[in-house]
Amino acid sequence: MARSAEAEQIRLRARNGWLLSTPALLILGLGAAGPLLIVLVYSVLTPAEYSGVDWTLSGDAWFRVFWKTDIFDGTVTLNDTHLTIFWRSVKLSILTTLITFAIGLPTAWFIATRPSGQRALWLFLITIPFWTNLLIRTFAILEVIRNDGILNSILLGLGVIAAPIQLIFTDTAVLIGMTYVYLPLMVLPLFAAIDRFDMRLLEAAYDLYASRWAVLRRVILPIIRPGIVAGSILVFVPSLGAYVTPRVLGGGNNMMIGNFIELQFGQGRNWPLGSALSMLLLLVVTLALLYYVRAANTDRRDV
Repeated sequence: MARSAEAEQIRLRARNGWLLSTPALLILGLGAAGPLLIVLVYSVLTPAEYSGVDWTLSGDAWFRVFWKTDIFDGTVTLNDTHLTIFWRSVKLSILTTLITFAIGLPTAWFIATRPSGQRALWLFLITIPFWTNLLIRTFAILEVIRNDGILNSILLGLGVIAAPIQLIFTDTAVLIGMTYVYLPLMVLPLFAAIDRFDMRLLEAAYDLYASRWAVLRRVILPIIRPGIVAGSILVFVPSLGAYVTPRVLGGGNNMMIGNFIELQFGQGRNWPLGSALSMLLLLVVTLALLYYVRAANTDRRDV
């Protein structure tokens, strides 16, 4: 009897907890799922004559995401324009994640191995860029890499190059800009993981005659992998949907998926196509998050 009464009390507390959290869950559902539902509905409608949507069901938007029809003979072929923009977005996002990791790992290790009184100062320096607007940081990079910017002026002054290097309005410029913008998002999770790292494991590995590469690959990286996963998520997801940095540094010929979606809702006046592209972007981000979470859970089970 006592055990059944205790179980009943547990069920009652759980039910009351759900009832008390219902208003908050409804607000979160309407605030998060509501706009996504609107975008999903728009993606299966017909574009209006000037802007907006015509409330007529149509799958043309989803068809045009991947395919295009020749206006002369009606031949259906792959929409290479959309696929090129989408591939550029994925490629630059992956490269941004890899470069920020390559720079962020030694940076986070350096900060984590400083005396405890100095770590706060180094973390403060890392977080300073967050104090300024993203647009301002992007224009700062623009001033560095443009034809008559700081980088070309230094190289020309040193005689390293004879003519300015054309970086602006290229994929390289977008990659440099996104690496600079999202680097702190990689450093901070890596620092949190390295800060909990037991340095005695390094001594044990070296005592067993492990090389530096073996220590990095077999000891350090597996232990700090939760920080790697968290940093990769924080960098890859916003990079994939980036708008400001590709718009300023890439120009109209090197747009990413975020710029192309904005174009459909703006000058293109094709809201269903923009909505379909938005849902496709959301699907890719969801698959990436599921992959990262699965990798993190696998590592946790192995431990």
